[in-house]
Amino acid sequence: MILFLLKRLGTMILTALCLSFIVFFLTNLEPNLRKVAKFEGNSRMEESEVQNWLANNGYKQPILTRYGEWLGVVPGWTNDRAGVVTGRCIEGDLTAETAPRFCGVLQGNWGDSMVFRDEVSTIVGVRLWMTGKLMLWVMLLMVPSALILGVLAGMREGSKTDRSLSTLSIATTATPEYVSGVILIAVFASSAVGLKWFKGTATAAMEDATFENFFLPVLTISLYGMGYIARMTRASMAEVMTAQYIRTARLKGVSFRNIVLKHALRNALIAPFTVIMLQFPWLLNGVVVVETLFNYKGLGWALVQAAGNNDINLLLGISVVSVLVVLVTQLISDIGYVYLNPRIRIS
Repeated sequence: MILFLLKRLGTMILTALCLSFIVFFLTNLEPNLRKVAKFEGNSRMEESEVQNWLANNGYKQPILTRYGEWLGVVPGWTNDRAGVVTGRCIEGDLTAETAPRFCGVLQGNWGDSMVFRDEVSTIVGVRLWMTGKLMLWVMLLMVPSALILGVLAGMREGSKTDRSLSTLSIATTATPEYVSGVILIAVFASSAVGLKWFKGTATAAMEDATFENFFLPVLTISLYGMGYIARMTRASMAEVMTAQYIRTARLKGVSFRNIVLKHALRNALIAPFTVIMLQFPWLLNGVVVVETLFNYKGLGWALVQAAGNNDINLLLGISVVSVLVVLVTQLISDIGYVYLNPRIRIS
């Protein structure tokens, strides 16, 4: 098990480095850097002035060097102009003598956001907490509901209950969040229809989440993932119910309730467990749409703001956090699958 964890951790680190470099390369293309120069300097800057600004602020270095500086494994750049020394690590009251040599992500320096004028680490921490609160309630609603639907459908394959619940699951999965979200707002939050049961925005839920202002975004994300988990649970449950040991239990006179709860359910949940853990990457994608739609200022909303305003540092910070969330959930999924399935653990 220890060797398995070490291999997975090594793969995670390599994957994180590769993906972060790809994002760093794409966000630091020449057109994006020219926008940064004009945003920080002057929107009417000539091309020669733009190039001088980029050179004076370390943007003209090789891409691998700049990536190493951002990561914190290469010393930060310095520039001496007319006796005034500036540099990546020289900020605030620090001077060239007192400033550290390394000041990247590994040292906790994520840079500053151009749009929000605050440290990226602070912004990402606050927005990640908001999104985490949203995802927690989504999982609490989505997972139990999906498992119940899947188990009920798979207990009696081919029955009317199975067909009805399967149709409902397919319909929810086939409806993207931006469609179901608009429909829910129009039906339950719009004054035009008359059912003003909930609020159309979730901005107030950031500080004081209530059923009225928080249920619609939670339901919108839950509906999309609920159908997929329910279908996987249904397929797994239907397969288990036809297994030989289930037939033997029936021949021995074991009640149907005990067969489902004591014999079939645990084995049927092995495959859905992996699917549930893999919902986190999809939830991150859905959060971007739903947070923008309901004006809930979490990580997805911050990502849209960063992309729309060419905020490179914030884009990088959110991308790295998203990659880490995906990798950690996949590791938990692998570990949980090993413990749930004895055959994998023995091998």
